[in-house]
Amino acid sequence: MAEITASMVKELREKTDAPMMECKKALTEAAGDMVKAEEILRVKLGSKATKAASRVTAEGIVAIHISGDGKMGAMIEVNCETDFVAKNDDFMKLTRDCAELVATRNPADVAALSALPMGEGTVESTRTALVGKIGENLSIRRFARVEAKGKLASYVHGGAKIGVLLDAVGGDDQMAKDLAMHIAASKPKSLDSTGVSQDLIDSERRVAIEKAKEAGKPEAMIEKIAEGSVQKFLKEVTLLGQVFVKAEDGKQTIEQLLKAKSASVAGFTLFIVGEGLEKRVNDFAAEVAAQAAAAAQK
Repeated sequence: MAEITASMVKELREKTDAPMMECKKALTEAAGDMVKAEEILRVKLGSKATKAASRVTAEGIVAIHISGDGKMGAMIEVNCETDFVAKNDDFMKLTRDCAELVATRNPADVAALSALPMGEGTVESTRTALVGKIGENLSIRRFARVEAKGKLASYVHGGAKIGVLLDAVGGDDQMAKDLAMHIAASKPKSLDSTGVSQDLIDSERRVAIEKAKEAGKPEAMIEKIAEGSVQKFLKEVTLLGQVFVKAEDGKQTIEQLLKAKSASVAGFTLFIVGEGLEKRVNDFAAEVAAQAAAAAQK
């Protein structure tokens, strides 16, 4: 019997996106023949799963699961290649089930989540089977799990493209829901200025200084102008400094709203699907032309 090495299993997994144990079984059945093993997996998983792992997954959805008492919750982003698949019932169920697993089982990372039991197998085997069924690469990108200091509120917007998980201390349920909606709309970078990276602050200061110089402002005023610009920037990108989107006077900040409600925000998590990922751009005309050329050659 041919020896099945770890590198062989790894190579087959990269080619097919199949679970490692399935790759090992296929290689054993094929007596180490890589081509035959790939064919075996194609039969089991469907030819659509082949090389799916190499394709960009920048679409997808977020899902949120919160315990009945509002004290434990999780939010997860699962990606796919096209917005069409993001609306698939099986894909949405996988995402919801994963969110519940994160909340209840507390996996350390995506790898640990992937190894958890799901259905007749694991999260990973369920994901892989769905890749074969749907014909697109699917990937679990990230998740957050929160043990609330107060009570959790959530908001999902835009076909589950934006998700917010908020830990509100005090106040009422409507206030917490409104705050979650505000975060989805205004997309603050942090709760307050302590959460804004120094790199962003330094960049804002440099831009302000250059603008002041170009405008011919006196040298003695430039530093003061730059500091003013930085403070304005911090108000715009921090939750407490932002003007509440539902403020009747158009001036009330989130900090002022919380004070009026004798409440506070312990923290929040904001997920925007595909944020920071390079999205695939399809040229439909070029795709049709390529298919026509291939057909003509046959």
